[in-house]
Amino acid sequence: MKTIINIKADKEVKDQAASVAADMGLPLSTVVNAFLKQFIAERRIEFVAPYKPSPMLARVLRDAGKDIRKGKNLSPLLTTPDAIDDHLASLKKRNK
Repeated sequence: MKTIINIKADKEVKDQAASVAADMGLPLSTVVNAFLKQFIAERRIEFVAPYKPSPMLARVLRDAGKDIRKGKNLSPLLTTPDAIDDHLASLKKRNK
């Protein structure tokens, strides 16, 4: 048996969702039913936002990428605890 659910949604959200569903060859009601079935089965709602770094983090990552391409500001391969200790000691001496 089918029933009708009346919900309020932002017009832009509804229009965009209907467009995406249509691009996939689905009616919007199929998408809503799938979401409701998943909600029932999992008893949870997951909100996911795409990761977008802060402007400062984006700059740091960009600068790190430039350094890597230039082979600059890179630590050597450290495979033993003694090598790590020696490298850290050399950095400490250099920064005094």
